[in-house]
Amino acid sequence: MKIAFAGLGVMGAPMARHLVNAGHDVIGFNRTTAKAQAWATATGGRFAPAVAEAAKGVELFILCVGNDDDVRAVVTEALPHLADGAVIVDHTTTSAKVAREMAQLAEGQGCWFVDAPVSGGQAGAENGQLSVMAGGDAAALAKAEPALQSYSKAIKHMGSAGSGQLTKMVNQIAIAGVVQGLAEAVHFAQVAGLDTDAVYEAVSKGAAQSWQMDNRWKTAVKGEFEFGFAVDWMRKDLGLVLDEARTNGAILSQTALVDQFYAEVQAMGGNRWDTSSLAARLQDRK
Repeated sequence: MKIAFAGLGVMGAPMARHLVNAGHDVIGFNRTTAKAQAWATATGGRFAPAVAEAAKGVELFILCVGNDDDVRAVVTEALPHLADGAVIVDHTTTSAKVAREMAQLAEGQGCWFVDAPVSGGQAGAENGQLSVMAGGDAAALAKAEPALQSYSKAIKHMGSAGSGQLTKMVNQIAIAGVVQGLAEAVHFAQVAGLDTDAVYEAVSKGAAQSWQMDNRWKTAVKGEFEFGFAVDWMRKDLGLVLDEARTNGAILSQTALVDQFYAEVQAMGGNRWDTSSLAARLQDRK
């Protein structure tokens, strides 16, 4: 399949690499052309210096960029150049509103738009183990799915346009609560003078077990946060969640509180720390 991939950052670059390794003809685009060129050299793919050039005649246009405005700009520029009936798959985490807007825009120009945010972070992208939650036309997703499988362990159609983004919001709400609970658990264990390794062995085999505990307990204990899903990205995502809640009336008291805790981490200089750095604001209070 002829594919264009826009946004070759820490998530997009490995995802696009998996497409090349799966045998697809992939042309990459990044706002920083040097990044696109480096990606092409490393993977054997091709690159284009402009969205319009990357999109020319492609059947599947995938993007993983920064925010709503980036998605609007890239999709608007790409649409006139795509093949008739092309599918646009957006892996960016955005508002549900922009997903619906782009779906309507694409349909008006004879194409399809699928909002398909992912979960699994940089490690999931590198290892081809992302979970994809998709909104939009089911047939359009089915057309794209064989390509998406090259970097995904699960792909789930959630409903009409915007449903993928709403599902990603559910994902981030759940993570925010779990990470705060983990931070407080680590903090309590340390203040109580317990052997934190022994505590982990005791509690991780029962109902308290979670991915966050298995992957972030030991690093949080050590105060190591220079990796993983950045606090700045999480705050962007939680901002989308809280905006949506103001519209639909959902009560998200804990999520709003955790968002403010992340603001404290940013004030500590932890903008690029992993989300588990909620523990850092408590460790400073020991």
